[in-house]
Amino acid sequence: MTDDPLILRRLVFHIGGYDPYTLPEQSYRRFVRESKRFEKTWCAEAVVSPSAITADEATWHITTTGPNWRVETRYCLVRWDDIIRDVARQPWWQRFPLSQLAFLDFVAAGALWGYIRTNWRYALFFIYPFLLFDIFIIVACFTGIFFANASGSIGIGVIAGLLMLVALVRWPCRWLGVVTLFDDWIFSSKYVRARYPVLEKRFDFIARDIDTAARGAHVDEILIIGHSLGAVLAVDLLDRVLKGNPSIGANVVRVAFLSVGSSILKIGLHRGAKRFRASLQRVASSAGIFWAEYQALTDVMNFYKTNPVSDVGLTTTIDRPVVRIVRIRNMLDPSSYRRIRRNFYRVHNQFISGNEQRTPYDYFMLVCGPLSARRQAKSPDGAASAFDASGALIGTDPDRHAAA
Repeated sequence: MTDDPLILRRLVFHIGGYDPYTLPEQSYRRFVRESKRFEKTWCAEAVVSPSAITADEATWHITTTGPNWRVETRYCLVRWDDIIRDVARQPWWQRFPLSQLAFLDFVAAGALWGYIRTNWRYALFFIYPFLLFDIFIIVACFTGIFFANASGSIGIGVIAGLLMLVALVRWPCRWLGVVTLFDDWIFSSKYVRARYPVLEKRFDFIARDIDTAARGAHVDEILIIGHSLGAVLAVDLLDRVLKGNPSIGANVVRVAFLSVGSSILKIGLHRGAKRFRASLQRVASSAGIFWAEYQALTDVMNFYKTNPVSDVGLTTTIDRPVVRIVRIRNMLDPSSYRRIRRNFYRVHNQFISGNEQRTPYDYFMLVCGPLSARRQAKSPDGAASAFDASGALIGTDPDRHAAA
């Protein structure tokens, strides 16, 4: 892939995972902060413009330069934080029954068995919040029994048990992420069968934006990135793009889809997700869209060593996606990795954070660098061997690149 043309202008659409705490403003600040790591690691300079936030997306521009290269990137964060907030607004008396129904839904639909079959770590991640909540209920029951026996009053025991359960829900459940995970599964259960009107309208709008960019040839590469559950939504978005333009990516503008730390199998292994699997089939069969899937062993929130197409029983005439296994430990300095390795959420977010070491996977090099996503995914060491210690692109004429 050494003859793959360099990227001068790129358009990026990023769909994040289920994170109730990441508003557009917070995502922008994190992007700016993590870009500083990218600058230090790759000896480059990244100038990030102020963000512009609308109801559908948050956008900003990045000008990235090295000794002999320069890239202009328009970055579009596809918003769905409003959907996440709507789920989180449900009262407690409604949220917990819905979460238990979601659990039973995924178990009855064969998803849990699919998780065990494809990646047992994800199966444990699925069970974790529900098992922990059951333990809290047991603790509350024993508390109630203790106070009932001590006081000789069943009423006091019931009140004590309820107070203990409320306390466990308000504090440990939140600290341990149980509430967020419950909301995640509630959303996922509904997403399997129903459409969200707000997302429908938003994706239609963004799909038209992608199609217009692909036809206009004002950029060299269009990159759609889906992180975690955002990879599922990215498949939905790309399916809409393909319905409007089945040959997208086959002409001047290259189109690439990156699913990083993805939860595609989370939905795809549910027997009721027929609509989603049909979308997945169309995206995987598109000759004009290059698709790379990045996975990591230490991230329990993704499916390690799996194929999100064949593992749900789909087949294509082309080999999709290109699956790359990455080591998160190698992305960071040893001291930094030791600080985050027990924080599963932070490890999961390293897929969208700046690296401290040059490795085959680097989010900011894919978003802001001069090498195409296809070239980086196809190369065994990503972009690492394409740059020298000073950050210069090896084998590139700076005058010719500047003229282009």
